[in-house]
Order: sequence, then C-alpha cells, then structure tokens
Amino acid sequence: MSGHSKWHSIKHKKAKEDAKRGNMFGKLSRMITVAAREGASGDPKDNIALANALSKAKEFNMPQDNIDRAIKKGTGELEGANYETVVYEGYGPGGIAILVEVLTENKNRTAADIRNLFGKHQGNLGESGSVGWQFERKGLIMIPKTEVADEEAFMLKVIDAGADDIEEEEDSYAIKVQPDAFIQVKESLKKENLSIMSSELGLIPKSTIALSKQDAGKALKLIHALDDHDDVQNVTTNMEISDDVLAEIES
Repeated sequence: MSGHSKWHSIKHKKAKEDAKRGNMFGKLSRMITVAAREGASGDPKDNIALANALSKAKEFNMPQDNIDRAIKKGTGELEGANYETVVYEGYGPGGIAILVEVLTENKNRTAADIRNLFGKHQGNLGESGSVGWQFERKGLIMIPKTEVADEEAFMLKVIDAGADDIEEEEDSYAIKVQPDAFIQVKESLKKENLSIMSSELGLIPKSTIALSKQDAGKALKLIHALDDHDDVQNVTTNMEISDDVLAEIES
C-alpha cells in the first residue's frame, strides 16, 4: 500500500501539471461523457459513476461549461464521439505490472499506439487477464498529516464515514474506500474542513514491487509516456519507489 500511495502522489502531481496545460480537461470530458451515457441518467444523484467523474473534474478546477457540455454529449443532447472502454495489461522494467485504462473511438489505432509505447520503453504488452488479478478496484484518498490534530479521533471519524482502511505514510494518511462509499467519505472529510491532497477511484495493487534506481527511472518514463496519450484515462502500477531512489531520480 505504501508503494502505491507514493506512486499515486507522483501521478497526482503530474496530473496537476497536465491540468495547467489543459491536457487533463480532455480526459475528464471523456470520462464524464461516458459516465453520463452508460449510467442511469445524467443526474449525479442517480449515477454514481457520473458523481465520481464530476468530483474529479472539480478537483482539477475544470470549467463548468466544459462539464455541462460533456454531460450533454453523454445524454445525447449534443453530438459526441462514441467512446469505447478498453483496459490494456502489460509489464514494465523490473517486472512491474501495469494496467492502462483508455476511452477510445478507434480501438485498433489505440491498441497499436499502446503496444508501441510499451516496446519503446522496455515494457511488454500482455494478454487480457495477464496482470489484472493483481489489482482491486478501490477509492484512495490522501490527507496531509498537517491537517490532522488528533490522529485517533480522525481515524474513528473516517472509519465511521465508511472507509475500509487507513494507513499512515511519511507525510500523509492513505484512506482506502469501496467505490460506492467514495463520494460519501470525501464529503465527510470536507465537512471536517480537511484538505484533500489527492483522491482517485480506480485500481489499486494488492502488493507492490520495489524498484532499483535504474528500473524506477525507466518505469517512470514508460508510465508517463502512456499517461500522455490522449486516449489514456488512467495508468496503474504495482511499482514501489523508496524515498531515497525517488530523490535521486528527481535531483
């Protein structure tokens, strides 16, 4: 868990940078459109997937006009592309498992692109089911330690709100949540005036693989290259990077 939450922090930092460049809004728009199209309605009160997508959009300060337009494309009020959800599975440097979740209107093109990115960065694209069993779908919410005055009271409130588990990191608390309780727990934290460092509803590894500096550098290049692809919504890995290795890579 520690390895993944650290990777989650790295990914969230990159996502914030992508949002500044506008790259993130296109991905969020697709997520909202598909959630509105495949859910019970275009109303987040009746559509958990849409509620989660809107929560993430607000986290990245996505303009309301963009959000409204994406919802209308999903409900058919505006014309939009017919996106298909696909998950690619593969291996990266050091033998780490990688899951790549995409929304695409051209499956063949995207498959070729993802395969090329794996090959270019010393990875291998595997078959469906090759690594998926190593992950579980959960919500992960990170709270900075500086936000918590009373650790015991904080943990009790979070568990009462519906969280599955809380783990202490070096500078934060990692809260694991079932998908259907994700919004409920986030809202509970906000009511306590706690600042959320980052949050994600997605796939979390059941265990992690510690990487050397050399493999970690290669793995990050592969994962960032995959994440930069327009069709890619999320990249999840079971890699673990120590603080010392991460400091050397970033220096």
